[in-house]
Amino acid sequence: MTEIELIDLLARAWRGDQGAWSALVRGLSVVVLRVARAHRLGEADVSDVCQNTWVSLAQLRELRDPARLPGWLATTARRQALRVLESRRQEVPAECDRADEGLAPERQVLTAERDAVLRQGVAALPGPQRRLVELLLQDPPATHAEIAAELGVAVGSVGPLRRRALDRLRRYLEARGYDHP
Repeated sequence: MTEIELIDLLARAWRGDQGAWSALVRGLSVVVLRVARAHRLGEADVSDVCQNTWVSLAQLRELRDPARLPGWLATTARRQALRVLESRRQEVPAECDRADEGLAPERQVLTAERDAVLRQGVAALPGPQRRLVELLLQDPPATHAEIAAELGVAVGSVGPLRRRALDRLRRYLEARGYDHP
């Protein structure tokens, strides 16, 4: 598609020519799809990004430089994809959002008791092991390098220290009747 054809198609599309819209979409969808897929979105999200990009163009009604439409589409698709990714990061899966709501009262009590025993077990760990477990429980968990820096140990020591801490915590829980995974 030449620059002149592109400018003409865009002008006709904005005037309501469905054939021009179809030609634009047919000729430039590959640009939008490539950008959306580059963000490793699922096909439903890729489809949404593409649709939202074209809707944005339809609502725009004017570009400073219509010849740069492919670049505008790529930029808009990238922004749409980033919005999708950001919304996914902020979502809480429904089963996690209300994890305890559907539990029977007895189950809620048992869960609360187990959590209290787990907190006591973490508190009973020696200082460095306790701090390591706390760092692992952060969201997101600390990396081995961050843990090593925080504890003042070599990065290679973090794994064995974690294993000792978790083994000690497991023995603490087992001694209190929590012997299942």
